[in-house]
Amino acid sequence: MKFAKIVFSAAGVWGIVLLTPMYFLFDAIGRQHSSPITYPQFFYGFLAVTMAWQFAFLVIGSDPARFRLMMIPSVAEKLIFVLSMGLLCIEGRISVTDVMIVAPDLVWGVLFIIAFAKTSVSAGFRLVDELLT
Repeated sequence: MKFAKIVFSAAGVWGIVLLTPMYFLFDAIGRQHSSPITYPQFFYGFLAVTMAWQFAFLVIGSDPARFRLMMIPSVAEKLIFVLSMGLLCIEGRISVTDVMIVAPDLVWGVLFIIAFAKTSVSAGFRLVDELLT
């Protein structure tokens, strides 16, 4: 359980540190690509949902046994993003360089799977047991 605590807490902190500057880089990111971002609601919406997940990772890290089932959508959050970027690359819609930025998400997704496997199932139902007794 200590492994899961470290992994999810580190993932939450890592994500917050990486995402926070993006709130101030809207125009700079738009200038780096061939055209400026024309849908700010998608850009900031993506950031908001992604930031919320970072806080969820911190919650999971606070008590991995209690929040074990939340590890499943956490894995999905990471791996669906990696899969989406891979498919965009295969279709030729983004470059291989653009895909490389999701490498940390792949690593976190694998670590989340390991954390899920290492966190005991019985410990995850501790709260339910306490409520029923």
